[in-house]
Amino acid sequence: MSAEPPTRSEAVEAGARRPNRSGRTSRAAGAEPVEAQREPSRKRTPRKTAPRTTAEPSPATAEPARDAGGGDLGAADRAADDRAADDLGADVRVAETAPGSSGGSGSGWHTGQVPPTLDLGAVLTEIGEVLRKLVGSLGDVPIDRVRQFAADPVKGLFTLAQTLGVDWQTSLDDAVGFARSRMTGTYAVDEFGFDPEFTEQIFLPIMRPLVHKWFRVEVRGIENLPLTGSALLVSNHAGTLPLDGLVLHTVVYDEIVRHVRMLGADLVFKTPYSHDFARRIGTTLACAEDAERLLRSDQLVAVYPEGFKGLGKPFSDRYKLQRFGRGGFVSAAVRAQVPIVPVSVVGSEEIYPLLSGAPTIARAMGVPYFPVTPLFPWFGVLGMIPLPSKWIISFGEAIATDELSLGAADDPMIVFNVTDQVRETIQHSLYELLMQRRSAFF
Repeated sequence: MSAEPPTRSEAVEAGARRPNRSGRTSRAAGAEPVEAQREPSRKRTPRKTAPRTTAEPSPATAEPARDAGGGDLGAADRAADDRAADDLGADVRVAETAPGSSGGSGSGWHTGQVPPTLDLGAVLTEIGEVLRKLVGSLGDVPIDRVRQFAADPVKGLFTLAQTLGVDWQTSLDDAVGFARSRMTGTYAVDEFGFDPEFTEQIFLPIMRPLVHKWFRVEVRGIENLPLTGSALLVSNHAGTLPLDGLVLHTVVYDEIVRHVRMLGADLVFKTPYSHDFARRIGTTLACAEDAERLLRSDQLVAVYPEGFKGLGKPFSDRYKLQRFGRGGFVSAAVRAQVPIVPVSVVGSEEIYPLLSGAPTIARAMGVPYFPVTPLFPWFGVLGMIPLPSKWIISFGEAIATDELSLGAADDPMIVFNVTDQVRETIQHSLYELLMQRRSAFF
């Protein structure tokens, strides 16, 4: 009979490293320093575990239950969580879990938690203001623009976009001509279908007014992204619709002129029109093979381990990270020997406050959830306009993987340990950003 797998405490005694309060870990004694990709960014080293003595442990052994807050939090962190909860609109009240109780890790974000309530008054007031501005702007559209749109829909759309603040970087006629060439002509793409020209001349100009004027995105820690070479960006996922990935791509390109190659779910490539658009802007299927090929070709790759569980969680669970799966992104990073950069996004949860996933309708339509928000489906197409929340995107210090052996990618204990480290780092960063944010919309 094989020996029992090591417990978490035995792994710690055997040499595992746990992060300190800031989520940082120190480099193991005797380890050779790894040159950072650029100064002043620094790379952190993943925690290590004791060698495995048996075959792959069962999920119950390898992945102990975690609370919704992201892991073991001490008394100081519980106080910080309470202040973060107050920042969500003073509608969340967290009761501390008594030490030694069934709460597990001692965090007050699971056991003893009072279900949050939704401040519909503030949300509806903001919705009314958005609709008032939209209706007012429609009255300013001259009749000749309407006639032009009917005669030439493509040019009409580009003209409307320019009126709304889109800077095409070239003349309007050149932008329209480029769009028509992409619809009728042949053009070069890479092996994944990525079209850099379309992304830079059409997609990014359309996204910039949304990013810089509507969401007013504030970027922090951009120095932690490498100017050259590969890196795996791991981010929280929220907002009902996956706008956070599009915003992240725009922000990174405008800051360091590098494209982010996102890994998308199967549904993205099964949806009409979405498939072609996603491929053109650099998105590819979220599978280990494609991820490793991109990482080995010096690309910045973004992954959202929460998947639809994070994207479609109710508004009452905002900024509480969901499970990060089995850590496939860690295995890909270890095999490619590239750093992992934790990314924390605040603001995406408020753009479409999800009241219900309408499971019956969702099952009939074959989708993970059918979004029911204060605006959608009640206001039809107008309900798809995102609320103008204030966004903060923070890039954390890189976690190095090149000190781990290639065999570590197949070790479930090491993969779980690094996955847990990344998740806790993002969760703690979200709490800090929420405490610093004055309001969800200002």
